[in-house]
Amino acid sequence: MIFGITYSQWFFVLRGAGWTIVLSLLGFAGGTIAGLPLAVARASKHRLLRDLSGLYVKLIQGIPLPVMMFIVYFGISIAGYNLPALVAAGLAMTFYSSAYLGEIWRGCIESIPVTQWEASNCLAFNTLQTLAYIILPQAFRVAIPPTVGFLVQIVKNSSYAVVIGFFDLTYSARVINNSTFKPFAVFTVAALIYFIICYPLSLLSYRLEKKLK
Repeated sequence: MIFGITYSQWFFVLRGAGWTIVLSLLGFAGGTIAGLPLAVARASKHRLLRDLSGLYVKLIQGIPLPVMMFIVYFGISIAGYNLPALVAAGLAMTFYSSAYLGEIWRGCIESIPVTQWEASNCLAFNTLQTLAYIILPQAFRVAIPPTVGFLVQIVKNSSYAVVIGFFDLTYSARVINNSTFKPFAVFTVAALIYFIICYPLSLLSYRLEKKLK
């Protein structure tokens, strides 16, 4: 027993931490898949693509993540589909992370000098070839540090999934607190676990930024 809390109860909290990592990886993977084409659309020369992708970004960034969790979880259930909390939270995290990653990567794409585009035109590359062989490889190098840094935000914001009853670190800590009435001990340990997960990512982001600068 530690701090008046049994080992099995602490293990319950650690199980919640494991699901926090799972949800964070789902949100990051989904955000990566949706965020890259979004970034390309945001940096496109076609006004319609820029406007539509910009509208998506503004809409998602203007909705608080807990509200988005509610909309996905309960909105889809109204349509007759009962989603597991993990799937609903993963979809909401995908929308959230795609909007922010798309903006991060748009900035990285636009940071590549225009002369690179002009050189590709001289080589008779089309737009897709220019992106695939010239622009994106250079932008990828610029994007690594802020992308890893944003992963920290994904981990921390995954705690909002508690509003739809998803079993994560915050949810498990709340359950143990309700049964032991030791909020300081339980949530201090939960905070330390979040720190243990996030600090290496922050450190990695800092080191990558220094190395790739």
